[in-house]
Amino acid sequence: MLQFSDANAKLEKLYNVPELAEWLTDNRKVYSLDLLSGWSCPFAHECKSKATETGEISKAGNPRMKIVDGKHTKFRCFSASQEALLPNVYKLRKGNFDELRDMHINDMIHYLHTDLPTDAGIVRIHVAGDFFSADYMQAWYNVALMNPNVLFYAYTKSIRYWQFHIKEYPILNNFVLTASYGGSEDNLISEYGLRSAKVVFSEAEAEALGLEIDGDDSHAARPDLQNQSFALLIHGTQPKGSEAGKALSALKGKGSYSRAVAV
Repeated sequence: MLQFSDANAKLEKLYNVPELAEWLTDNRKVYSLDLLSGWSCPFAHECKSKATETGEISKAGNPRMKIVDGKHTKFRCFSASQEALLPNVYKLRKGNFDELRDMHINDMIHYLHTDLPTDAGIVRIHVAGDFFSADYMQAWYNVALMNPNVLFYAYTKSIRYWQFHIKEYPILNNFVLTASYGGSEDNLISEYGLRSAKVVFSEAEAEALGLEIDGDDSHAARPDLQNQSFALLIHGTQPKGSEAGKALSALKGKGSYSRAVAV
């Protein structure tokens, strides 16, 4: 059985976005479906980090974890940091990923649909993780077709899978994707003119790029903004002494960190 998660602190803010109110009538809620960060992200590049078991067991009986960054990592994945620190988070996301990755597409569709909470109004596909295969993205698209009253949205670096869908299937109002810069196929984002999100190290950088900063996921979720790109402030736990770490310290120092929340 797949485990959907209640809204985290950032997603809770979606309840206060007027443009999303229609999706949350009748006490419907915000959920996410999460996978293991890094392990489920085939095109991660600048943010590639993985929570990895060390082979040791803690006194509480949980596997001890460490963060392993990729050789091109510029900023550490917030979700991978969570998984390394919180055994229950790691276990839940690993369980979802282990179940889905070997399924036939028809089984993916079945379980994503039947395990979807009955009171779901908005679902963020992946606070952690990404579309690990074309079939998996197709499965979510089908689930959106089957649930037209639920809004599904996601960030993705799996651009080649998205392009297949753009070419083959109609765009759905309740299946909203954002191309996430920092992957190995960034060139395809501009080539296909996709709506995108870019992690920036300062508010000044966002301004120079002409991008609004999304601090509450409303830019990512709102169907009426499907053609508007935006920025995300650097966040999470960054390696000490790295450029990302210095930028994060500067944001905290000037009081901007309240908006530098997790992707």
